[in-house]
Amino acid sequence: MRLFRTLAATTVALSAALLGSSQALAVEVSPQASGPAVAAAPGTDFTGIAALSNCSGSLVRYAGSLSTDPALILTNGHCYEGGMPSPGQVIVNRSSTRSFTLLRPSSSNAGTVRANRVLYSTMTKTDITLYRLTETYAAIQSRLNVTPLTLAQAAPANGAGMAVVSGYWKRIYTCSVQSTIPELREGGWVFKSSIKYQQPGCETIGGTSGSPIVSTSTGQVIGVNNTGNEDGQRCTLNNPCEVDANGNITVDQGAAYGQQTWWLYTCLTSTRTLDLNKSGCQLAKPATR
Repeated sequence: MRLFRTLAATTVALSAALLGSSQALAVEVSPQASGPAVAAAPGTDFTGIAALSNCSGSLVRYAGSLSTDPALILTNGHCYEGGMPSPGQVIVNRSSTRSFTLLRPSSSNAGTVRANRVLYSTMTKTDITLYRLTETYAAIQSRLNVTPLTLAQAAPANGAGMAVVSGYWKRIYTCSVQSTIPELREGGWVFKSSIKYQQPGCETIGGTSGSPIVSTSTGQVIGVNNTGNEDGQRCTLNNPCEVDANGNITVDQGAAYGQQTWWLYTCLTSTRTLDLNKSGCQLAKPATR
């Protein structure tokens, strides 16, 4: 998991990342000087990016969202404030008072927003937590001048340009989609159709968990960053292994991965709420009792 763990360990990892030649495409963005407004290329600034206490996240909208809809924050399931959901556990419609720092495109802090509900959280099949905020998109735009990112409605193609934009570290990693892994196993968790990053460029570190994977062609969110194999171990925590369609297991030390988010659309109603019982819904459902 790309969760922030200890300050010392992560500081060492960050220092190594900044010095290592393989990190050449990872950049830190400083506040820009005032001047004429210039539209940034997708994935090159911090539009819609959020920082959590232990992770990264993003302010997101559906393709059909209205400005009057309650705004949403997307991060990882393992960033949920109640702790990592157990394998098979699905959390829905739970109250929350978690706060998030939204960033300006330059990476400086724009202000704070607060959640009132966890709409969905799981580490089964995918690794996402979706929060509902106390304000609408219009209210956030008016108060903080922050606009959301749009969730893509389909999985990314191999070779697609991408950026992992971390609000926690205020850093952007740029690379491309290498492939879609049928199954990723980590500890007791199983992720399906995981996005594997083409290296070098996206050697993500602790604290980048929950960062949106942004398409560098459309600017839409094509996934959420969540894990990588750190030590070359097989299928253990922080060392996910790949499982192909035939059940063969592969370990790729240094590989980094993200999880699909377009599945949210398969469960979306006409009023832009999640219905896990909707026909065709591909998100994991809570266990029935």
